Amino acid sequence: MATGVPLTRTASPALAPADARPASQTLDRGLRVLEHITESPTPLSVAEVARDVGMHRSITYRMLRTLEDHGLIGRDDQGRFQAGAGLAVLAGRFTPALRAVAGRHLLKLAVATDKTAFLVVRHGDEAVTIEVVEPPAAAAHVSYRPGLRHPITKGAPGIALLAGEPPSAGERPEVTAARALGWATSTSEVIQDFRAVAAPVVDTAGVCRGAIAVVFAGSTDLSGVAERVMAHALALGLDL
Repeated sequence: MATGVPLTRTASPALAPADARPASQTLDRGLRVLEHITESPTPLSVAEVARDVGMHRSITYRMLRTLEDHGLIGRDDQGRFQAGAGLAVLAGRFTPALRAVAGRHLLKLAVATDKTAFLVVRHGDEAVTIEVVEPPAAAAHVSYRPGLRHPITKGAPGIALLAGEPPSAGERPEVTAARALGWATSTSEVIQDFRAVAAPVVDTAGVCRGAIAVVFAGSTDLSGVAERVMAHALALGLDL
């Protein structure tokens, strides 16, 4: 604190670097368990969770019971653990204004392209899907779920997020190209055999708030899809 009076500092420890800050081992374990269960395609038993996350079974069970008490996980008819309804409540509280505004743009994009449209945001070094709209009249479409995450350096959504930010040393050539074009594309980088087209959502203050994308299988007119994706990304940015 600056007081204008010289102070004698004794036994004043240096500030710890960010990666050396104290952390809660219990909370870390609980979050690891929760992440593992939500990422599993099938419900898991206590023994399976303990084995997969490398924790003692009794500790794992206490974590599971606590998460279950808060509704973040539930059980199937065989007592195995799976994602709970409480996660949907938490997800609904995440950037609610952004999701509310994005919903109508995603619907228009899904209808215009007959493709699944979604919104991703940056969370650290990952691109996380927070809103998905499937085309209501399409004969077939790709099913995509909120919560899906992948490294921000991979896939059209991640590339678009990075393209919405200032250039950085060592960035992928695809990011540089997307920044110039206004959109990015990728194939099989997130889901094998599926393609995506994405564009950054930049608000009126010039801040990249996320990226709008569509995902599909097979060939299509990329430039035509990209024009629609960019148009809705621009419109969403102006609404924020």
